Amino acid sequence: MTSLANAKILRAQSTPMEITLWNRLRSRRFMGLKFRRQCPLGSYIVDFICIEKMLIIELDGGQHNEDKQQNYDKRRTEFLNGLGYNVLRF
Repeated sequence: MTSLANAKILRAQSTPMEITLWNRLRSRRFMGLKFRRQCPLGSYIVDFICIEKMLIIELDGGQHNEDKQQNYDKRRTEFLNGLGYNVLRF
């Protein structure tokens, strides 16, 4: 399955918190900035991205507290930082 297909699935299965944040970010509602959600970037799919400000926002659930997931998240963040993006995790 392609990253784009996976992104479409993730958009359709958004969590309540993702929907709430998306409703605040979409349509340039936050500071007039353009955000995209569940956007493929390299081999990853980021929750929310503002290309103009080189900003990625990730909403992480409880599974991100596990050691294996934290190691994956660290590598992922390093990759995204290497592209010039700042990553905020909540």
